[in-house]
Amino acid sequence: MTSTATPLTEETDPFCLSTVDAAAMLSGAPWKRYAVIGDSLSAGTGDKSVGYGDQGWSDRFAHILRQVQPELAYLNTAVIGATTVDTLQHQIDGMRDFGPDLLHIPCGPNDLLRRSPDFGEIEQNLRRMYELAAETGALLTTFTLGRAYVVPVFADWTERVRTLNDITRSLADEYGAVVVDMYDHPVNARENLLSEDRIHFSTSGQAVMAGEMVRALAATLRRRTS
Repeated sequence: MTSTATPLTEETDPFCLSTVDAAAMLSGAPWKRYAVIGDSLSAGTGDKSVGYGDQGWSDRFAHILRQVQPELAYLNTAVIGATTVDTLQHQIDGMRDFGPDLLHIPCGPNDLLRRSPDFGEIEQNLRRMYELAAETGALLTTFTLGRAYVVPVFADWTERVRTLNDITRSLADEYGAVVVDMYDHPVNARENLLSEDRIHFSTSGQAVMAGEMVRALAATLRRRTS
């Protein structure tokens, strides 16, 4: 049977937020120097979705935060394909020179693409990243990987993702980072979520991730002022 459901757009998507509504949720946000490091997930890489803007989540979020802090400084050094080692070697110094007060760090998805990932090494690399990030005094944010991200050539892929997400949650809790947990998010079930490469969220997913980042940080602001 052919579906007669009306396709979602950015305006009708229940998980998306308008710029005005998102900025209102972040009213009073103190962050003036926002940095993003890592890989394609950090960069917001993804194909254009019909009915949605063509920005990745990180650029979307910067635009929203700029409505609250018009003089916001924004740095995004994320590189497609970067591993945790790559990020440590090539992005940390620039991030520290920038001096962020809000910093998004990666969760290491490209480290899973080895024949046999060394999760001890991955955790060690991520821990070093958190240590260096925490030295800036910035509030840290990160994602968990969504279930829709699948690499069929690895039969144990789901277990790899779950293990990495567990590492991410544990380190984030230890260092007081805000986790935007995408693993069980309902958006994973959408047929048009992934880009043509079947890895990256398309811009419909990017818009949802931006909205979830706003919600998570708005909740953080409420806890700080309660």
